[in-house]
Amino acid sequence: MAKNRINTNDLSFKQRLSALSNLPQFFKLVWQSSPWKTTLSFILRLIRSAMPVALLYVGKLIVDEVVLLNRSGATTDHHHIWVLVALEFGLAICTDGLNRMINLLDSLLGDQFSNYTSIRIMKHATTLDLDQFEDSVFYDKLERARQQTIGRTMLLSQVMSQVQDMISMAFLITGLLAFNPWLILLLVIAILPAFLGESHFNNQSYALTRGQTPERRELDYLRYLGASDETAKEIKTFGLADFVINRFTELSNKFYADNTKLAISRSAWGTFFSVLGTLGYYGAYVFIIIRTVNGGMSVGDLTFLAGSFRQLRTLMEGILSRFTAVSQGAIYLNDFLEFFEIKPRITIAKEPLPFPNPIKQGFTFEDVGFRYHNSDKWANRHLNFNLHPGEKLALVGENGAGKTTLVKLLARLYDPTEGRILLDGADIRDYAIEDLRHHTGVIFQDYLRYQMSLSQNIAVGNIGEIDNIELIKKAAHESLADALAEKLPNQYDQWLGRRFNDGVELSGGEWQKVALARAYMKDAQLLILDEPTAALDARAEYEVFQRFAEITKGKSAVLISHRFSTARLADRILVLEQGTILEIGTHEQLLANDGRYAELFKLQAAGYQ
Repeated sequence: MAKNRINTNDLSFKQRLSALSNLPQFFKLVWQSSPWKTTLSFILRLIRSAMPVALLYVGKLIVDEVVLLNRSGATTDHHHIWVLVALEFGLAICTDGLNRMINLLDSLLGDQFSNYTSIRIMKHATTLDLDQFEDSVFYDKLERARQQTIGRTMLLSQVMSQVQDMISMAFLITGLLAFNPWLILLLVIAILPAFLGESHFNNQSYALTRGQTPERRELDYLRYLGASDETAKEIKTFGLADFVINRFTELSNKFYADNTKLAISRSAWGTFFSVLGTLGYYGAYVFIIIRTVNGGMSVGDLTFLAGSFRQLRTLMEGILSRFTAVSQGAIYLNDFLEFFEIKPRITIAKEPLPFPNPIKQGFTFEDVGFRYHNSDKWANRHLNFNLHPGEKLALVGENGAGKTTLVKLLARLYDPTEGRILLDGADIRDYAIEDLRHHTGVIFQDYLRYQMSLSQNIAVGNIGEIDNIELIKKAAHESLADALAEKLPNQYDQWLGRRFNDGVELSGGEWQKVALARAYMKDAQLLILDEPTAALDARAEYEVFQRFAEITKGKSAVLISHRFSTARLADRILVLEQGTILEIGTHEQLLANDGRYAELFKLQAAGYQ
């Protein structure tokens, strides 16, 4: 695979050839998506490539036979000519049938390849780390890889057609060489200018498209802002319609002007090169006619050579112009193939320890620090504390204090940049990561609102139990979402969200109860709740935590909350500031210390007085 990044402003012929080295890996994926369809497609194309020269040669024999019969004056023995006509008819029918079968196979193989590569991308994405998804460079690669699963089906057809046409050319060239090798040279001279012109303008088009990528993303975003059910409220409230439309108009007009300039130039030069190609063809045609008139060739030879030259010209033009499209597609394959080269940084233990059930010593943070990739700022630093078995620990701090990063480290969504986290005395990296996550129930503040049924929305917390309706109802009862189910027209089968027909939209508090139910789908020994009651009213919050306290008896839990009424229910409270531990202790101890927690608690309490 071409490793070096292509300079999109100057794609040379050498760079295009280098990009073709991506094709073997591409066809390996095609083969893996459907071995028998790939093989059958190649065999059919091989047979199809021989059809042009076969039809031309049979046509030559028919013409020569007609001329011979005309000169001899024969009126009875026409058997041979009708055999030839029947043969040509059969070849024509066979050619049409092969074309239809090839098109059908291309369509089926393209769809299967698109589905196969989409699944490969999703599977590979699941092996990568959370912080990689939060890196803009990685996310751009992921986006481009996803786009290529659709666009590369066209590349598949183009490359297969290229191979087919090259084999057809080999047959036709063999015929021309047998009569006059100089015709091949004339053909190349006629076609080469058109190829160079097409290559140049494809370079310009590729560079223009790649250069517009950031602004095109903005254009798509503006299109979404201007016409979306999710944005309509604020667009109307703030009167943003003109602002969005004007910016969209500015960008779209700029793209139109750039594309129009390139299209006009391409069309003008394309016409000039086409005239050159036509002159070359008719020069060869005149040469063949003169040879025939002088008796150097038969009329059948004339039809064969003229037809061969015409088809060779068409095939060569197609191959040369398609080369730029194929090589450009191969360049885009860099984005697709490079995605699969990205490896996770979180390592898996070769001989993992079994998860302790129950947890006996708890979790221990030993000088843990974490820094995001390509960032100089530490999200957490010098974290030293214990989370005891069965303990409820609340994390308190201002936005950006590192609370969510800490719990992601605890759930091993991140690995520490420095230090280590122990579970019952062993590094959590020594446990099977699937086992660790299975025993950890996590609900983050930015939970997803799945456009699925209520039961499916709850079951995602333990997807292996998606058909266990009793467990789903039990989880809903524990999160108070069961009352919501009773109000819905189809109860647990009710589709949620407005994206699909008959979907019902929920309030923020209702969605939060559904999300909380996911945490109760597992018999997890560690529960992590990030702002679990932010959208609930005071009464619902009290009920949720009463239920939570009962359910989590004997289990460890970490709560992130900005509400001190929630935090004070925990056994201990850990106060974070700029990623480091400022204080830790019980609610009473921290108030007695009269530190940051006491200050924040009093500020919040004053707001309720």
